[in-house]
Amino acid sequence: MKAVVELHQPILYVRGKYNVPKTLLTRWLTVYRQVGLIGLQSKKNHVFSASFKLKVLQAIDKYGLSLAQACIDFSIGSEASIINWQRQWKKFGLEGLVNKPKGRQVMDKLSSPRKLKFKHPLTREQELLLELESLRAENAYLKKLQALIQAEEANKRKPFKN
Repeated sequence: MKAVVELHQPILYVRGKYNVPKTLLTRWLTVYRQVGLIGLQSKKNHVFSASFKLKVLQAIDKYGLSLAQACIDFSIGSEASIINWQRQWKKFGLEGLVNKPKGRQVMDKLSSPRKLKFKHPLTREQELLLELESLRAENAYLKKLQALIQAEEANKRKPFKN
């Protein structure tokens, strides 16, 4: 920007010297002239509210703003964000502009294993059957774990073949 604005070098010269696409350089110049250096700072990972997104979309419709101008006026990092908002607005309405949580849901941490709840107290035989079932499951788990460990150790010992 300094080369073009302060040193008055032609855009084509700066573009060739720094290998920057003309459209990108032109956009940077427009942002720099309207907002200053702060407009060129990174705006990554900024989360916008649904009401802000709606305000931007309404301004574009009402004033006929281009996507580039809307990005400058509202300090949005990319025109792609607005395009996505427009697509979501057309498809889902206001609900489409609401931010949705990303990634996996967090599981509730259990302080202790849950006990099975029964309507009536269990007989001694039923308690023993439940305990037997639990022990069998634990035994099967431990056998599989042991088999995996042995297979892993066997793979480590095998020589690599071409």
